[in-house]
Amino acid sequence: MTATETLTARLAVVRARITAACERAGRDPAEVTLVAVSKTHPLDSVRDALAAGLTDLGENRAQELVPKAEAAAAAGLAPRWHFIGHLQRNKARDVLPHIAVLHSLDSPSLIAEIERRLPAPARVGAAPRLRCYLEVNVAGEAQKDGVSPDDLASLLSVASASPALEVVGLMTVAPLVPDPEVTRPVFRTLRELARAHGLAGLSMGMTDDFEVAIEEGATAVRVGRAIFGERQN
Repeated sequence: MTATETLTARLAVVRARITAACERAGRDPAEVTLVAVSKTHPLDSVRDALAAGLTDLGENRAQELVPKAEAAAAAGLAPRWHFIGHLQRNKARDVLPHIAVLHSLDSPSLIAEIERRLPAPARVGAAPRLRCYLEVNVAGEAQKDGVSPDDLASLLSVASASPALEVVGLMTVAPLVPDPEVTRPVFRTLRELARAHGLAGLSMGMTDDFEVAIEEGATAVRVGRAIFGERQN
């Protein structure tokens, strides 16, 4: 098969898995946004993904997103870019012009930087605000970014007051474990936190655990390897 045919076949399998997980949970598959994570894969893979019907693509590193998004735009390609990794304040200026959704808002200082960097029309409400998820380190892993559940209310208060942002929900990265069932309590906790704070969006679940995440209420799943294959160097 060609690279395009291979990606299309993988995507069909992922979509079928999403549908099956939704059926088990009594949900509509239309409630789940599939964010295809194209990190380490070249522009040709972006082109193939769009040709296969994907619209939402994710990157987690500024140094990869920016040139890839610029190259895509120059080639006439217009994916809806999601930034899913930790966004350093000194990279916000480069990243913000390219993204529609930020999945990793994790500090008041980043909020302030976004407000400083976004163009004025976004700040006064004349243009769409940046859609964002607040990242919560549910599992308390030292190597992971995100606020603790105890600090979520404070961050949400600052983010909700920002004219530059539209808070759509919460995001977490579950521990990497062989059995995806082990991640279920993490996803369930994020769902309960979102509900307690009046938020509907849940960005959770990746290649190894997105079905469990959907069963626990995910509205956005971030899937890379199952669609694009193994990462490229």
